[in-house]
Amino acid sequence: MSDSEKTAPASAAAPEKPRSTAEADITKYKGAADIVNVAVKRLVGLIVEGASVLELCVEGDKLIEEGTAAVYNKSVKGVKVSKGLAFPTSISVNNCVAHFSPLSCVSFIFSLSLLLFPPSPPFRSASSRTRTRSSDPLSAQKLAKGDVVKLHLGAHIDGFAAIAAETIVVGATPESPVTGRRADALQAAWSAAEVAMRLVRVGNKNWQVTEAVSKVAAAWDCKPVEGMLSCQQTQNVIDGKKRIILNPNEGQKRDFETVTFAEGEVYGIDILVSSGEDGKARLEESRTTIYQRDHTVSYQLKMKTSRAVFSEVQKKAGPFPFNVRVLDDEKRARMGLQEAVQHSLVKPYEVVYTPPNTFVAAFHFTIALLPGGPSLLTHPPVWYKPELVRTEKELEDEELKELLTRKLRETKKQKKKAATGEGEAEGK
Repeated sequence: MSDSEKTAPASAAAPEKPRSTAEADITKYKGAADIVNVAVKRLVGLIVEGASVLELCVEGDKLIEEGTAAVYNKSVKGVKVSKGLAFPTSISVNNCVAHFSPLSCVSFIFSLSLLLFPPSPPFRSASSRTRTRSSDPLSAQKLAKGDVVKLHLGAHIDGFAAIAAETIVVGATPESPVTGRRADALQAAWSAAEVAMRLVRVGNKNWQVTEAVSKVAAAWDCKPVEGMLSCQQTQNVIDGKKRIILNPNEGQKRDFETVTFAEGEVYGIDILVSSGEDGKARLEESRTTIYQRDHTVSYQLKMKTSRAVFSEVQKKAGPFPFNVRVLDDEKRARMGLQEAVQHSLVKPYEVVYTPPNTFVAAFHFTIALLPGGPSLLTHPPVWYKPELVRTEKELEDEELKELLTRKLRETKKQKKKAATGEGEAEGK
């Protein structure tokens, strides 16, 4: 052996192995998830009887902005790392499904709604819909005891987004737990979320998740909200091409693409369950305040105001959803967004409702399919605990019950034991 081939002395320090791009990306996902968790903990403590929905939404966005402002402040090759809100805070109560995040100036909401969704019988006339302004109860909504509250928000670092949602019932305690149909919807949603976590695995298909979520919801006489989507995520994209659909109608079953989960993918899984009979939701009065730039659509806006507002949207939100509150001038924004929405440059996150006297519970988590197995990037729910929910129903499907006993990710010891068992079986 020549001198050049001799092994280096043991005292010589081995060069540090550089992290892969994928490892760095996961670190950013997890950093964003930590920021979301801090915000959720703070907001859960504020979700009490008499709390203002508007103030909670504003506080949530503020917490995310403050959290992301404190990290990744060193430029990379002279370029600042983008970071901030990946999904604006929304507080959706009882039969409101999702995306409720009111403005202090509700005249903006109604003016834009009238353009996009003209009223027709039996809806109220335009004049009656615009009569109430800042006194409209939607912008002044306060939480009441027993309200089923869906908290939904997200953060991103360098475009890698962690989005979470959970359900809180105002005033519930271990001594006075949630009961009745509220409890059924809540327990069904959380159990469905736990099942979905274990089915989003390499090699499984999206329809396995769809079918299992429906089975779980049925155990509590509930239904997943029709047509709700969970999507693959990549850098700067939270609505990727690979998707899971809940409770599809016949047309959606026929047209929806079958996909297989693959290693290295990240998904945002959105589980929404209704205590209603069919899970159907509808627009009542459009109160849309959350929008997103649709990167698949190109169109040259004609109005100067529209171009200015669109430029502001791109600068402040980039590819992520935004609340109209972030725009400098609401009057100008109203005019500019009209043309952008009409030509699909910007898409609305509509606020829909299940029937009155029903309840919707939701959980949203972000999960990565890593070489070692699935990894939950976002944190477990802050509020939910079994002792807070009392329901007379339970899951009876033995296959799903067994699935819920499995750990999300097998340890090396478990994998070795399973492999040994397979080898012994083959040798017999």
